[in-house]
Amino acid sequence: MPATRQDFTENLFSYGTLQLEAVQLATFGRKLDGRADVMPGYALTMLKIEDPQVVATSGKTHHPVVAYSGNAGDSVRGTVFAITAEELRHADAYEVSDYRRDRVALASGVQAWVYVAADSAVPPALEGHTPG
Repeated sequence: MPATRQDFTENLFSYGTLQLEAVQLATFGRKLDGRADVMPGYALTMLKIEDPQVVATSGKTHHPVVAYSGNAGDSVRGTVFAITAEELRHADAYEVSDYRRDRVALASGVQAWVYVAADSAVPPALEGHTPG
């Protein structure tokens, strides 16, 4: 049975490959509907992906990755998607161990999950918090 509007209980912010239709179809079995947003206080770099399945799905050997900088001048543009809790688990399975999932406040005020560099600093607001 297809998901209904009330099933979309999670917000996921993507600045990278989860915005690609091919990755969405492979990961979630559908094309996601999202809206542009910005994640303040984070800086973007690139990460070499070693997992051949992830490279095959995305078609890319290097994926963007963000890290908390705490600098108000840093921000990352991307897309926020409303997804189900099950789809969030699928996203967790897609992301390699170089990423961890944190909850962030976007410029719009929306609270969303985002995958950040696993070894990046934890924002003060998240210290002691573990993802669901």
